[in-house]
Amino acid sequence: METKLSIQTANDGTNDDIGLEKRLELYRLQVEIRDCEKRAYDLFLQNLIKGTSHLSLGQEAIAAGFGVAMTKGDKSFCTYRGHAHTLARGVPMEGVLGELMLRDIGLMRGKGGSMHLTSVEHGVMGSYAIIGAHLPIACGSAWRAQYLGEKDVTVCFFGDGTTNIGAFHEALNFAVIWKLPVVFVCENNLYMEYTLNADVTAVASPAGDRASAYGLEKIVIDGNDADVVYRSANTAIEKARNGGGPSLIECLTYRHSGHSRADPGKYRPPGELEKWMERDPIKIYKQRMKDFGFTEAQIEAVETESKRKVELATELCKASPSAPEELLTADVYADGGWAWRN
Repeated sequence: METKLSIQTANDGTNDDIGLEKRLELYRLQVEIRDCEKRAYDLFLQNLIKGTSHLSLGQEAIAAGFGVAMTKGDKSFCTYRGHAHTLARGVPMEGVLGELMLRDIGLMRGKGGSMHLTSVEHGVMGSYAIIGAHLPIACGSAWRAQYLGEKDVTVCFFGDGTTNIGAFHEALNFAVIWKLPVVFVCENNLYMEYTLNADVTAVASPAGDRASAYGLEKIVIDGNDADVVYRSANTAIEKARNGGGPSLIECLTYRHSGHSRADPGKYRPPGELEKWMERDPIKIYKQRMKDFGFTEAQIEAVETESKRKVELATELCKASPSAPEELLTADVYADGGWAWRN
């Protein structure tokens, strides 16, 4: 049974626009994402997760901030580094870890794997392995809402390397022309795989400095501060929901590990990681919780509950059978089968 946490604090009178309940949720999400991603790494070392995957260790504040700002019905489009955003929309840990482990309990019963997490039920409209491919699709999602007169907003996450892809520019132009209810979120962790973005990009802010080309406001924020992310997300989402059109937000952050499991990150200069570790989003927000009057016991309760969830999810996934062989040939073509028809 999930532990219910009291949010009474000694500092209620000084609370700001975010509120105690949302602060508790922001911290919970960051901690659960961190713990789940760490467990994914451990399972890989145990040979229970095959192939590569891309972790969001160090980038949790972005997923949490947007996850709290979005409402039921809103749509998320993620990159291959999409575990965090999937969890932030309420997908159970066993659905994510099970998919990484190729078990039947996984979101796609083990058929999609790490880079294709999808849960329409939770508004997670897919993780995309092709750089930039999902930006035009996100426009389509937003255009659908606009055409049907529905109020959901589409939020599209991508890395800094995507800003040098043609689909980025095409999607932004289309979204502005049609005034679509979509928010584009660049997670700028400085590196596009193994290459420093600044070495191959003509502007200092790969997303922010290009916003004006499409008549958009330059928005560059601290992506390691969940409060900053939440406020920016809330403003952009409400703007889109009320017919104000798209926004482009660049979130400055840093991944604690390499690009993927195969990357030791040796290309980073000495001291860079250590400097960014001082800006660890969970470290920042744990202090924020204390500043707003949350007790050590309340904070520890969040952390204990997160670890309990991870342990439970891990055991459920280990006990789950692998995906059945017949699943490999199911849903290959539109008719549900695998046989080629010409």
